[in-house]
Amino acid sequence: MSTYCNNRIDLSGLSRRDMLRRSGYGLGAMYLSALLGTTSEAGEKVARKPDFKGTCKRVIHIFAGGAPSHLDTFDPKPGMQALSGKSGSRGGALFPTPFKFNKSGKSGLEISELFPKLSERADDLCVIRSMTTDVPAHEVASQLMVTGNGILKRPSLGSWTLYGLGVENENLPGFVSMGGNIAARQAAFLPSMYQGALANYAPGRKVEETLLNLRSEFNGLEEQRKQLDLARKLDVLHMKSVQKDEQLESRIDSFELAFKMQTAATDAFDIMKESAEVRARYGATLLGGRLLIARRLAERGVRFIQIDAGGWDHHYGLSRAIKKTAGDIDQPVAALLQDLKERGLLDSTLVVWGGEFGRTPTTAGRVSEESGRDHHAEVFCAWMAGGGVKGGMAWGESDEIGDKVGKDGVHVHDLHATIMHLMGFDHTKLTYRYNGRDFRLTDNFGKVVHGIIA
Repeated sequence: MSTYCNNRIDLSGLSRRDMLRRSGYGLGAMYLSALLGTTSEAGEKVARKPDFKGTCKRVIHIFAGGAPSHLDTFDPKPGMQALSGKSGSRGGALFPTPFKFNKSGKSGLEISELFPKLSERADDLCVIRSMTTDVPAHEVASQLMVTGNGILKRPSLGSWTLYGLGVENENLPGFVSMGGNIAARQAAFLPSMYQGALANYAPGRKVEETLLNLRSEFNGLEEQRKQLDLARKLDVLHMKSVQKDEQLESRIDSFELAFKMQTAATDAFDIMKESAEVRARYGATLLGGRLLIARRLAERGVRFIQIDAGGWDHHYGLSRAIKKTAGDIDQPVAALLQDLKERGLLDSTLVVWGGEFGRTPTTAGRVSEESGRDHHAEVFCAWMAGGGVKGGMAWGESDEIGDKVGKDGVHVHDLHATIMHLMGFDHTKLTYRYNGRDFRLTDNFGKVVHGIIA
């Protein structure tokens, strides 16, 4: 009989038949591995052990790409009215917001009139008025917001979330992305099972067109089931005769997920199964449908749902353009918060809204109806709701004209560290070893903003 020691195989004493049999298993396993295309380092779909009890079980990230103006949305500066048209310290003319801010909810949180529906949910919102980032360039800042690194390819926030929390529903992807740049859903060097699944949702679009390659063009469910069972049997033979191959198991698991999704995803992405009242609450728009699907995915155990809600790049004609962009998101995001709360999901679901940076307090030339705002990295706004954060509050301050952080600055790394904390993880310990180094979402930075945690 052969013996195994230090991963070396002693073939002495083997008959020619035994040797051919063992070699045949190995060649078969090699063929199966090549057939399934395993190329990445494997991981586990189980959750990491949390460092403490977290309150957040899932995240809905609404990315406001293009960079919303904090001065026209969630950071009131009434004193700027008296400074209208005066020169700013960096050039341009000071441009006070043309919109009124109202005290909303029992908390009296001040929110722009651009968000009448969201203002009704003011007591659920934790507005961060002192966000800051590194570079006022869309691509770099966007990548920093969704991956923690503005230059190098790194796993996305959603991939780290799934890596930490693990899969809750094995019939659906743990991470679903609706629109946006590939960086927002990339797994990078994390195992491919943590990659976000792209869902190209649009009103009236069939599920097969929303999730590409959902169904096989060649085989029915019965034939697919037989193929998967055969792959699993070959994997078992491989483990018994050669060794356990995590990469192979991971890829087979991904095929199992794709098989199960043919039924589960069809149900999750069919908003017509909702009542007419619920659908009307969200609105018959692209964002309305996406946010309704986000709620349906959240209640089915999807860990991270990313929604692209861009269109905020208002260099000119801001007073007109921002009304439309804000109006597109106002009703559906308010409906999402209400829906999650009524279903008992808001306390365990963290909703995050924000862009990649902010906007200048000045405009080029004179203040007029055509005025807009340029890119600004030094201070901007974001908000969170549910998932263990305090509601009805504003954290941090910008200075008197919204040009710099005035108090309690929150860098993008700090935001990520806080999200990890809400999940129950010390962001310095949730790491993945790659290329001889332990990597983490926050790199070598980040501090938890304890003041916003309930």
